[in-house]
Amino acid sequence: MTDQVALAGVDSRPRTADRELRQRAGAVIPGGMYGHQSAGPLPPEYPQFMSSGRGARVWDADGNTYVDLMCSYGPLVLGHQHPKVEEAARAQAAQADCQNGPAPVMVELAELLVATVRHADWAMLAKNGTDATTMCCTIARAQTGRQRILVARGAYHGAAPWCTPRLAGTTAADRVNLGYYTYNDLASARAAAAEAGDDLAAVVVSPFKHDAGFDQELVDPAFARGLRELCDETGAALILDDVRCGFRLHLGSSWEPVGVDPDLSAWSKAIANGHPLAAVLGSDRFRDGASSVFVTGSFWFAAVPMAAAVATITALREEGAIDAMHQAGTVLRDGITGQAAAWGIEVNYTGPVQMPYLTFAGDADHGLASLFAAEAVRRGAYLHPRHNWFVSAALTAEDIDLVLAATDEAFAAVRKHIGRSGP
Repeated sequence: MTDQVALAGVDSRPRTADRELRQRAGAVIPGGMYGHQSAGPLPPEYPQFMSSGRGARVWDADGNTYVDLMCSYGPLVLGHQHPKVEEAARAQAAQADCQNGPAPVMVELAELLVATVRHADWAMLAKNGTDATTMCCTIARAQTGRQRILVARGAYHGAAPWCTPRLAGTTAADRVNLGYYTYNDLASARAAAAEAGDDLAAVVVSPFKHDAGFDQELVDPAFARGLRELCDETGAALILDDVRCGFRLHLGSSWEPVGVDPDLSAWSKAIANGHPLAAVLGSDRFRDGASSVFVTGSFWFAAVPMAAAVATITALREEGAIDAMHQAGTVLRDGITGQAAAWGIEVNYTGPVQMPYLTFAGDADHGLASLFAAEAVRRGAYLHPRHNWFVSAALTAEDIDLVLAATDEAFAAVRKHIGRSGP
């Protein structure tokens, strides 16, 4: 089912199962769906419901197969159903998962995280990226006794009222203690810090600028160093939101290669290869603050995701997964940008090659991006028109060839559309 014939025939099967599931969902789920699948709607050619995945391939509810360049929006860093990860999860599940207290694997995982991430002296575990970013802010406030938090304009740090990109149901009070700066603009960060004055608790920053729907921007090392200096001067916490990037760019904090260590960092997505887990890592300076806050959840001490995380981090190291993703991402980038040039189409291909994003020149409403994505998914390449993509370590040369066959046809459709709509 994973051969080229099956992939090329993705458009030939009726979407009856997906259509029926959407209809049923509309009756019992508000809006029919929420979250990623409702924010910036995908073109109608995309399936809503997925049935299975293996390696770098996924199947929808109608049995169509795709090369997966979204990886569940990031978590599947090693690919779907990685054997060692799933073996570790099954072994732990055979003992127990959710219990009155945590399993011994919690300590093993915390020790592994501290040993793997340079700035970490301790670890706390949760479930979602929003849990982790919110905990970081809470710990910073508890430690410093201050209230103000600085975030970059347009940055995404989760779906809690203090940070959700959609304001429905939130109040002005939810954000009264936030201040804003411009990413890679140290002067704006210093101005925001000056406005906060003695009440500055923390500065939250992403490893690079990955705002949805916009070209990505790598961090300027001088900006990263400047934020570190600013936090040292003011006594505020530097919080690195590594939820999206963690363990995709580096086996450690994503800012280790630029020589900057945060005080606190938030993790989720890739740390357990699809099993639900998040983490906050911190330095000894913030240990007392972390000890003083009350944070918990009904499933936060579940052992299966922790066992999966130990296996994931071990596999990332033993299998050279970071280098594998970089190499595959480089081939993918060179192929796609070469195709765009051959078709005479101006594009921007931004961000790290493990987490790229493609935009079309002058495409303010994402119309060309949506056309490109729709044509690609019809031919078996699952990517996204308004969100960065994710390359997993499971992506093979054959997978890349199939993606490039799909994207070449997608560029042809864009070229035809531009020709039709031109002057």
